[in-house]
This record gives sequence, C-alpha cells and structure tokens, in this order.
Amino acid sequence: MNRVPTSPDFIADALQLIALPACACDACGMVVAVNGALSALLGRDVSGRLLADCFTDAYRASSSSMLRGALGAAGRERHWDSSLEGIDAAIAVQVWAKPLPTGDGLPGATLVFADISVQQRDQQALRKTLLEQQAILESAAVGIVFSRGGFIEECNIRAAEMLGYARHQLTGMPGAVLYRSAEHCRILGLEAAPLLSKGKPYRTELELRRQDGTLFWSRLHGRAIDPLNTHDGTVWIIEDISDHRRDEDQLRRAMLEMQAVMDNAPLAIGFQRDKGVLRYNRRFAECFGFDGDSGVGLAVADLYPSRAAYENVVRQASPLLRRGQPFQGEMEMRRRDGSTFWALAYGYVLNPESQTDRGLRDTIWLFDDRSAQKAAEEATRQLMLEQQAILDNASVGILFSRSRLVLRCNPRFAEMFGYAQEEMTGLPAAELFPSPAAYAAFGVQATPLLGQGLPYEQDEVLFRRRDGSLFWCRIRAKAVDQEHSEQGTIWILEDVTDSRQAQMEVAAIMTNASVSILYTKNRQITRYNLGFAAMFGYSGDEALGLPGRALYVSQQSYELLGAAAFPFLSVAKPFQTEVEMMRRDGSTLWAQLIAYVVNPDDPAAGTIWIIEDRTEAKRAEESLRNALLENQAILDSAVLGISVVEGGYNLRANSKMEELFGYGPGEINGLSVQALYPDVAAWKTARGETARDFAAGRVHMSEYQLVRKDGSRFWARLSGRPFDLAHAHGRSVWLVDDVTARREAAEAVRRARDELELRVHERTAELAGANLLLQGEIAERRQAEARVHHMAYHDNLTGLPNRALLSDRLERAMLASQRSGRKLAVMFIDLDRFKTINDSLGHMTGDVLLKEVAARLCRAVRASDTVARLGGDEFVVLVPGIRDTDEASRVAEKVIEALTPAFPLDGHVLHVTPSIGICVYPDDGGDVDALMRHADAAMYHAKGNGRNNYQFFTQTMNQAAALHFDLESSLRTALALQQFELFYQPIIDIATRRLHGMEVLLRWRRPGHGLVLPDRFIPIMEENGLIVPVGEWVMRQACEQSMAWQRQGLQPVPLAVNLSPRQFMHKGLVAAIGAVLRETGIDPALLEFEITETALMQHGEHTLEILRQINGMGLRLSIDDFGTGYSSLAYLKRFPVKKVKIDRAFIKDLEHSAEDRAIVAAIIALADSLQLSTVAEGVETEEQFALLLANGCRYAQGYLFSAPVPAVNAQALLERIAVS
Repeated sequence: MNRVPTSPDFIADALQLIALPACACDACGMVVAVNGALSALLGRDVSGRLLADCFTDAYRASSSSMLRGALGAAGRERHWDSSLEGIDAAIAVQVWAKPLPTGDGLPGATLVFADISVQQRDQQALRKTLLEQQAILESAAVGIVFSRGGFIEECNIRAAEMLGYARHQLTGMPGAVLYRSAEHCRILGLEAAPLLSKGKPYRTELELRRQDGTLFWSRLHGRAIDPLNTHDGTVWIIEDISDHRRDEDQLRRAMLEMQAVMDNAPLAIGFQRDKGVLRYNRRFAECFGFDGDSGVGLAVADLYPSRAAYENVVRQASPLLRRGQPFQGEMEMRRRDGSTFWALAYGYVLNPESQTDRGLRDTIWLFDDRSAQKAAEEATRQLMLEQQAILDNASVGILFSRSRLVLRCNPRFAEMFGYAQEEMTGLPAAELFPSPAAYAAFGVQATPLLGQGLPYEQDEVLFRRRDGSLFWCRIRAKAVDQEHSEQGTIWILEDVTDSRQAQMEVAAIMTNASVSILYTKNRQITRYNLGFAAMFGYSGDEALGLPGRALYVSQQSYELLGAAAFPFLSVAKPFQTEVEMMRRDGSTLWAQLIAYVVNPDDPAAGTIWIIEDRTEAKRAEESLRNALLENQAILDSAVLGISVVEGGYNLRANSKMEELFGYGPGEINGLSVQALYPDVAAWKTARGETARDFAAGRVHMSEYQLVRKDGSRFWARLSGRPFDLAHAHGRSVWLVDDVTARREAAEAVRRARDELELRVHERTAELAGANLLLQGEIAERRQAEARVHHMAYHDNLTGLPNRALLSDRLERAMLASQRSGRKLAVMFIDLDRFKTINDSLGHMTGDVLLKEVAARLCRAVRASDTVARLGGDEFVVLVPGIRDTDEASRVAEKVIEALTPAFPLDGHVLHVTPSIGICVYPDDGGDVDALMRHADAAMYHAKGNGRNNYQFFTQTMNQAAALHFDLESSLRTALALQQFELFYQPIIDIATRRLHGMEVLLRWRRPGHGLVLPDRFIPIMEENGLIVPVGEWVMRQACEQSMAWQRQGLQPVPLAVNLSPRQFMHKGLVAAIGAVLRETGIDPALLEFEITETALMQHGEHTLEILRQINGMGLRLSIDDFGTGYSSLAYLKRFPVKKVKIDRAFIKDLEHSAEDRAIVAAIIALADSLQLSTVAEGVETEEQFALLLANGCRYAQGYLFSAPVPAVNAQALLERIAVS
C-alpha cells in the first residue's frame, strides 16, 4: 500500500484546509507548520518555535507533558484544556494532539486548538450570577417555597422561619398542613389551578398555620416554574402581613428555573420561487405549523413576524445570494397560528443567473429550530437583566461588600448615603456608620452569623450620610457564597426614618388629639386613643375587639351608615357624615364622622375614623335652624323692602323689595343700585349723602324718588347702615319703605292750605266788613287742616296713629330717652288666627274685630304709651320712660290679659290672642328701622314658641337672618352649578313585599356643608320662587333616569315626583309637564305626581281644572301628607286622584298609640270607600308593617325597606327586587 505523504509542504497544505487553528511539530516539539487560523488566533506566526513556549506559564508544564505523550514511537492521541499566550491576553483552548510521522521518519504530531475563552467567561459569569442569585434568595425578606405534586421540595430560610420549622423539616412535607384547614387548601387549589395550568400567576391573601398551630396572615404569589410545562412544579412567594395587611411596593424577584432543550431533529427545508413557498419537507411543516401542503403558495413574508423583519432579511441576504454565496443568520420566524420561534437559517440560490425584476427566482432555505437554545440563552440574559433591573430600580439600597470595603451598590444605596454611585466603590464600610464604636458594635452582632453562612437581620440600625446627617434603616444581610463567606456579603437596606418618625407622630397624635380616633378592621375595633375612651366611656383596652355595631344606637342605623360609606371607602375616598352614636352606658351622642381607608391601594386593610362630639353643636344648630325658619318668616312677612348692597350692586333682597320695584324672584340680585334711581344725577346725589353719613359713623336716612322696573316712579324712605361702621365702604344693608301715600297726603294738606288761604284772601277782598263770616271761614279752614292732618298720620279704620306718626313719636321718644337716661320699649303685636276669622266670616267682621282690639289695647296701656296700627292685624305699642325690661313685661302681660276675654260680634263669639315681640332702646337698636325690625323678629319668635306670649329680641335672631340670606344666595346658583341630585326610595306592595314604585327625592350637595336635606332649603325655594325651575329640573331628571334604566334592560318602574304648592299653582305647569313627556319619551303611566292635601284645597275649582288637565295626559295623581290638612270630601270625590299617602306622623307611634291606629284605620277605610289606594310613609318596624297589613293598607315606604339612595344604588335595587 502507498504511504500517506508526510512531507512538511504537504502537512502545511493540509493544515490550511482545517478551519480550526492547527499546527504540526516534530519529535522535539518544534513547530514545523501552522495554518492561518492559528496565526490569527495568536496574532503572530510561531513557526520554528518550541510549541511549549506558546503555552502560558500556568499551563506550560502540563501541556508539555501531554505533548510528549503524543510524540515518540508509543505516542497516542491526547486531549486536554490549556491556555495559549496571545498578543494581548491568554487564550483558553481545548487541544487535540495526534501522532504523525514526519518526513524524516521521526515521530511528530499534529495539534488542533478550539478557542473556549468565551465559553469559560460565560461559565464564570453564570456561576457568579447564580451565587449572587442564591444569596439574594437566602437574604430575601419573603419566604420562597418550591412545590411539586402537592409536596414541598425546597424553601428558603425566611419561609422556614415564617412557618416555624427548621428548613429540612419542610422538605418533602405535604403543603396542605400549612393551611388553616383541608377545606381552605381545597378551595385555594380550585382557585389557583386554572391560572397555574395556563402559566398565569396566582395571587391571594390567606391564613397559614405555623408548626405550633398558630395562624398568621400572608400574601401568597404562585407561578409555575416553567409556564410551558406546569407539571414541573410551582414556586410560591410568601409575605408575612400579620401586623399590617397593607400593600407595600416591595422588592420582588422573579426566580425562573429554566433548562435548555436542544432539538436535534433534522433541518426544515423549504423551496421558494418568486417570493412564494413552492414546496417543503415534513420538518418544515412541523416547524411552521402547516397541515400537509397547506403552506404551498404562501407569501414568504408571512413566515416572518412582521413586514419589517422580512425586508430586513432580504436586505442582508440578497447581496450574498446574487453573488452565489450562501447566507446564514439567526432570526425570528412566525408559525401559522401567529406564534414565533427562533431559527438558524441557511439560504442558497439554486441558479444565480435566474434573476427577475422582482429579485432572485429560485432559492432553497434550511431552518434549524433554535427555539429551545434561544430560550435558554434568553432566560440567562433575562435573568441577568432582571437582576440588574432590580438593582437599578429597587426602592431599597443593595450593596455588595468584601473585606469591609464596598465593591458595588445600586443607585438607591448611593442616593441614601449622599454619594455618587461610582464614589461608593472602595469606600470603607465604617464610613457609613455614625462612629467607629457603632461600626464595631454592629460587627460584633453581624460577623458571627455571616461567617456561618446565616442571614443577619435588624429592623432599626442608625447610619451616617456623607453630609454627617443620620438616618434609620431596616437591614438584611447574607454571605454571597455560604461556604466561602470571604467572597463577600450582600446587604439590603430600607430607609425607615420617615416611617419611624411617622409612627412616633401617630403615637403622639393618638395620645394628644382632642378628637376621638378609632381604627377598625373587618368591622371590629382594633385601636383607639384616649379621646375615644373618654368620649364613649371605655377604660383601657376594654373596647378592643368589639364589633363596630356596639357604637351605634340600632342595627338599622349601623347598616345605613355602612351603605352610605361603602361607595366612598371602596374607592379610597374620604367619607363624612353626622350620626347618632351610643356610649358604653347606653347614653347617646351626636357625632361627626370622618373616615379614611388605611391603605388606598387596599381598602379592605382597615379604616380610620375621626369622631367629633357634635351633641352640643347639634342642639345649637337645631336652635339656629328654628331661628332661621323664624327669620325666614320675618323676612317674607316684612312690610319693608330689605336689600344687602356691596360695591354699588344689590347682592340679595327679600320678596317685599322685589314687590316694591316690580321685579320677579331673584331679578334684583346683581342689579346695579343706580338702576333704581330715575337718573344719574339723583343717584350721585344719594351716593354722596350716603358716603358722608357712613364716613361719620351714622345711619343714613332720607327720602328719594325711585324708579320701578316698568319705569314708574315712587317716593321711598331709605335707611341704610354698613355691616361694620368701621369700614364705611364695605357691605351695607338697606330698608326701603314706600312713602308715596304719606307724601301725597302731606301734599294734599299743603294744597288744601294754599286753596283755603286763596279763598280767604278772595273773600276778605270781597267782604272786608263781614268779620263774622270771616271768622267762620277761618274756623272751617282750621278744621279741614286738622282733618287732613289726622288722615295723614292716623289709621282710617281704628283712628290709631299710623306708621308715619309712630315713627315721629318713636324718634322723639328716643331723644327723650337719651336726655333722661331711661329706656323705651317697642312692642310688635300680631293677632293669632285673625286671618282665619277674616277669611271665613268676611272683612266687615274682621274690621269690627280690629276696632275692638284697638280699643282694648288703648285701655290696657299707660297714658304715656302710644298704640299704633301698621296695617292688617299688626299693632305696635311704644312704651317710653321705662327703667328696665320688667316694666315692659308688665305692659305686655296687660295686653295679653286685655285680649283674653272673648269678642262677641255679629252672633259669633270670637277669640284672638296676641304674639308680642319686644325690643328695647338703646340695647337692641339705635334707630327707628332697627327697633321696628328687631321687634318684628321677636314677634315671630313668639309665634314659633306657641303663640299668645311675648318674647324679647336677642342677637341670635340677627345671626339667623344673616345665615338665611347666605343660604338663599347659595340656592340661587345651586341649579346652574349642578349641586342638586336625586335620591330614590322604594314603595313596596304590602301584600307581596315586591317593588311597586319609587318616590323621587331632592337633595342639595352644598360645597363645604355636605348633603343638605330638603327641610332646610325647600321652604326657602318655595317662598322665593326657585321651586318652579328646580321642580321642572327634578321632573326632567327623573324621567331621563327612568328611560336610561329601561335602555339598560331593566323593567320599567313607576316614579312619584312631588309638586310643591307654588309649583302646582304656576301657570306654566301643564305646558312644562307636556314638554318633559315629549322630550324624554317616557310613558306617562310611569309618572305620578304627589301634591299635598293643603295645596289641593287652597283653590277649589282652579285646582280641579289643573288636576283634570294633568290626568288627561295619562299621568297618575296622589295626595301627599293626607290627614294633616283640612280636606273637603266634596272636592276629594271630584279630584281625579288614585292614591292617598298617610303622613309619617301617624305611622311613627302606630304600635304604641291607639289614637294613631284609629286615625290610620279611618283613613284607609275612607280611601277604600272612595276607591283610592293608600301608601303609608315612614314605615320603620315590622310591627308597623304588620298593623298596616292587617288594616288593608295597600303600599308602604320607609327605612324598613330602604333609605333614600342615589341612582346607582337604586339601580342595584331594581336589579335585585322584582317589580309588581
């Protein structure tokens, strides 16, 4: 046989054909030939050198020994790892040496080298990464458990500590023993399995059981270790949240255990023509998800994730393929179902000459599915990126140290200590502590544990920043390599300075707060301050663990509060209300509650309640509310126009002011004062006089001619004063009285006097000698003057002084009082029930009664006193020269005594009683207008206290007036500012307990005052006319809400809307109702109007006509508050009503009052006889419900079924309750 050529030239040529670095050496180890790959690797030509010199010092001896084993007669193939000397650095290589005879017959060897530098660096980096990862795992503040098939395979130290086991005890233990019960474990499995089986995470909070049987709350995060193979097990991260179940943004580490699976299946081969798939093999179909030939004809671009990815491959491959060179590249490909995979692609052109305008015609592509390898590489890369991302973005400081020096840290750590990140490297750890002694003490604690590979934890350690300031941290530490602690330590620091300070501040607040502070969780009391204990009568920790219900007067009150608070607290909004609460001893108090959730991200973590005792304030508000109502009556019944002026504009005015000037409700508000004067000159004159008086600290009083809205003029007496005399240019209040009649009377006196003087002059010229006749003429003139003067200053009916004369006498009496030092009293008298007598018996009888009253008043008072009549049934008594209020009281008592006996008139025995308001000069006012106004206010206070009594004026009445004006002013803008909202209260069919309908109720959410109930603002709107536009808005909103519910598929429910008396009598009511029906499209049968009994009976025939028009539209009508007014059965039978509502006053004590039961039974019987349904309002107990059912009442509404609720809660009721 021929021998293989072994000449040096042949060997050198053969080496060039080897792609890997290679060389040949002789028996002495001298390099005789090298290929280009080895020269490129070493950066030099090593021919003619000893091969041993090419190895690094560390590997030269071992490599020489292995080389000698391949040389010589007994040489064998050798394979070892070594390191070659490169130009810049050592190169890790694997070496294959094979004996080879040389040309001279002596044994030599060929060596092939494989560069494994990158592989070694990757392995070292991976080992370091895994060590750091293990250190982080073991230092984690959370427990981590790996389980498979329901058994625990592995856990970290923190998990064992949480669960009270040694770490080895947990290994192999069934996971079920850690749960509260087997049932809890089963439920968790049912919840978690669907998510984990799909590779999705599962999160929950639940109680776990420690080894000693105690339970603790934990936040549990579970995820399949391999989402693609969920049977490989699950990793569970356990966070102990026993002390505070709140959601903190803590450092979480995603630990993924991945193993690379390489697919060694044959390559996928595809033939392409003109950018389309021509044919392919079985592996190709498997890789791309095709069934049979379904991929033939598919555009090649569809095999890529996007058009841009395809065009990018075309740009890279085309130049090579056009030159007939193969293309190789790694790229992401797209399967038929849209999923992607990575492949190593090889492209070849079958015929480089077969090119068209569209590009290469025929190509063949081979794809090696590298998904598993790519996934493994990506997992490693992702793990390193995630670790770096955790370091860079962690909210805690992370530090790696070795030999008590800082190796590296994350940005947060450097920021915490006030250094730049690069400045930390090499910094001695002692520099981070307040003192060397503190550092030494820390080392004594930490070093023994870390040296044993155990973690070190401390909740509060004091550190020092670069600027010398100190701060507190929670610290966790563990050796990077437990077996070699000298490799370094990883430290995790969390700045707790703010939370520590906050805890100290909270403790101080809890101890020193003047209000009660209460923490609740799961409806139980968990913590409170001394203020709470004192307010509710508990001692020490006595209230801890009590249910929140213990603080409320009833279960219903507790549930209503919960229903009101839930919509706010469930979305982490504060909730505020007032509610009646109960102390430990059973006594009650009114409290203002302000509630906040402890953790906005987890509303279920608990609630903070700030409680302020509002019992006294509630009483004061009730008194103030009564005063407001009285003041409202005063303002609405005042005979003078009243306006508040600022900056030359009317801010607000009472109804009398609007009446005087001919404006509608609210039209004067915002009107320039100048518009009330005939011209600019008149206004400037008045303004100048006013400014002088105000600047001098005087009340301005004068008479001017003013102009109404329609342009007509009238004379008015104006009295104005600043709210604050020290600030003359600020807000002022004005009283306006129409004195046109008085001035006309005075003018008549002047004209009569001039006329008589003219007549006397003429007669004197004609009858100069007729002295006797002249005497008669003069007497006639004086009598006429006296009559006219008396008419101008006295009441025509009673002959008593009128307002003008009373004002004059009052001014004179005030001057006399100033001189004498004595006081005077003004008594404002209003006759109770006079209007009823006047309306029922006629004005003639009323006039006679007024004369009799005037006579008795004159006989009851002193000779020095003045009795005057202002008009109607209003009288004023001026009592000058008194020493104290007791004298005024005695006069008032005489007046009451004088009017007590009956008045026998025209066959009737009549009784009237006086309500008397008294104010005293100078204590209660310094001018006529103030005294009259204050006496009027006191009179209404007397009416509010039961009539037939007297009351002295107090400043509270003035405050009530100011509050009333403020309330009325806010109401005028409430509709435009969308502050009104509708609540809905169910009406229940008593027989079936099914929903019959809902009453629509108006609420006002006033900024700064919360939700205002109707009894606070409806009377004001009723008086000033705002009830008309607001009432129309209520109608429209209710109809639109009903249609919205129907569009959502809910069953239509009838709505009952209240019509106020003023709204009912408004001429545009019928037209407004028709417009709302047309524009909303609601079925009229779904709308019912409730009208009070009193309103229906005020205008008999007119009322009947309006009701018939409304009924003709298909709407239903009912009588509200039935039994509280004076119904005429004759009208009641004619009214087209279908329902009467029994007032809640008769329902409130139904189970205890036989009278109420009799009244309710009578109303139901009357309604039945008239074929009317009955609705009972205010049903709150089952006993009331049972009595109503027994008496045949048809419907009911009240808190027994539901409180009034907003539309969103009403919709929930509609979805839950069937409609009858």
